[in-house]
Amino acid sequence: MKQNIDLLHGKILPSLTALAVPIMATSLVQMAYNLTDMAWIGRVGSDAVAAVGAAGMYTWLSSGLVTIAKMGGQIKAAHSIGEGDRETAGSYGAGAIRLTLLLAAAFALFVNCFAETLIGFFGLSSPKIVADAVLYVRIACGLIVFSYLNQTLTGLYTAAGNSRTPFAANCIGMGANIVLDPVLIFGVGPFPRMEAAGAAIATVTAQAIVTIVLVTSCGKDEVLFPHVKLKQKVPPAIYRTIIRVGLPAGVQNMIYCMISMVLTRFVAAWGDQAVAAQRVGSQIESISWMTAEGFGTAINAFVGQNYGGKQYDRVKRGYMTAAVIVCLWGTFTSSVLIFGSRPVFSLFIREAEVIPVGMSYLRVLGFSQMFMCMEMMTTGALSGLGKTFQCSVITVLLTSARIPLAVILGGALGLEGIWWAFSLSTIAKGILFFLYYLRVLGKLTAENAAWQLFS
Repeated sequence: MKQNIDLLHGKILPSLTALAVPIMATSLVQMAYNLTDMAWIGRVGSDAVAAVGAAGMYTWLSSGLVTIAKMGGQIKAAHSIGEGDRETAGSYGAGAIRLTLLLAAAFALFVNCFAETLIGFFGLSSPKIVADAVLYVRIACGLIVFSYLNQTLTGLYTAAGNSRTPFAANCIGMGANIVLDPVLIFGVGPFPRMEAAGAAIATVTAQAIVTIVLVTSCGKDEVLFPHVKLKQKVPPAIYRTIIRVGLPAGVQNMIYCMISMVLTRFVAAWGDQAVAAQRVGSQIESISWMTAEGFGTAINAFVGQNYGGKQYDRVKRGYMTAAVIVCLWGTFTSSVLIFGSRPVFSLFIREAEVIPVGMSYLRVLGFSQMFMCMEMMTTGALSGLGKTFQCSVITVLLTSARIPLAVILGGALGLEGIWWAFSLSTIAKGILFFLYYLRVLGKLTAENAAWQLFS
């Protein structure tokens, strides 16, 4: 079966769907990683969930760093493929991989030097929770190189129109994670009971397996990876372009995470159980945003190639097709979170005092799911045009508004007010991103008319 999809020709819906479905499925598989961890850790207790939740903030923060390499490499490789210049696309791929390895080493060293201080930021009250969180973050971030490589390689495969290989690799990794989680968390056979540390080891091992599959599959690619020559010198201009394009998205992700960390500290004022409820609730909510982000990755590659090939009409029609699909998905997930909050949350934590807090989180966040899906998809489309800076400005400004909103609404409504700060800011971002992209599409239409006139 042909792995690479032609995004430059033919009907848009079949091409976009063929690329997007494996990406969305990959996102669901990655979500299953997290939910599997939460399901098993939740059986240990809310203290263990709080530990993993606090430590997990730093693995999330680290994703901002690799986004610099992944996004810059993916976008510029897609542009070069669309222009028919595969040698340059290969140079962007090699530069992105090298930069990924450097960033992984730097982040792992930093976290292991300052693990106690980093976890201490959250102000967790239980010494055991703090100790478990420190151990988790040392393992998960110390071996972050596998996660980093997986993200960058997935971006490059997608830029070349191949989303099936990353999906297959992640399915294999998920299978390993499902087997390893209960064995290492609770201790089975010769393995000791490791609880939070076991969850970290299981996840890292699964990520390493995914890396092996992705690397060994590079030889089968015919579009991009034959031109990715890691042993050859990459021109400095390639690195500068990758960083210029990817830096806004990377900074945006890190600031987004930092804001969430501040808000998690606010949540901690209601106790460690509130932190556990937020952690589990956000993982459940990921059924919406990880799927939308997957579709955003697909539209990023689609827009990138067609923009590089100056096929602006396909850029416009591809976005509108994607918008309809993600709106329907967002509406569905809203219904699940709002009307199924108790049975869904109870699958992960069964402590009676935590369930009402988790239900409140899911219900309130449920109202913003369609807007969040639009935000994720539109960010992918704008990034495909190279407008990563504009995406970052909108995201950072409106996400930052969550802090004053949380102070105001938290004082008026208590913990539920913080949930509303999340939801209202997400609704605003979804609306603003859509309106801004309509403006961009208008300019593209004018550019297309001028290009056709003088070509």
